[in-house]
Amino acid sequence: MSHPAPTQPVHLAKGTSLTPSGGQTAGMIRSNAIVDKCDGICASSMLAKPHTASAVHHHGAQDTVVYAVSGKGAVVSEGGTKRVELEPGDYALIPAFMEHQEVNDGDEEVVWTIVRSGRTPEVVNLSGWGGEPV
Repeated sequence: MSHPAPTQPVHLAKGTSLTPSGGQTAGMIRSNAIVDKCDGICASSMLAKPHTASAVHHHGAQDTVVYAVSGKGAVVSEGGTKRVELEPGDYALIPAFMEHQEVNDGDEEVVWTIVRSGRTPEVVNLSGWGGEPV
């Protein structure tokens, strides 16, 4: 074999078995999917109820990729001055330490798949744009 042997088997996280976990904001349901399985990556899902917004937060040293599964939502960043709209099939990159907020202004639920560059998701909620951790 020309490469090292895998260190673990393929891991399956059934969508029907995910349960809410981590830091929650009213109206936002975050659920871990593949977490604490390998050093460089983790995955979770986020469901945003209609007319909700997350707290302003960042993900520390973790880069984050968002994939829009359903609904139309937005990532607000740069002190609240920049808004990136996501529709089903869209991807967004949120760089490490980027303060942002997930927003669902619509009448439908928004579902996103989240992949981060760490073993477990890091969420640092802030008191506001440029604020202190809470």
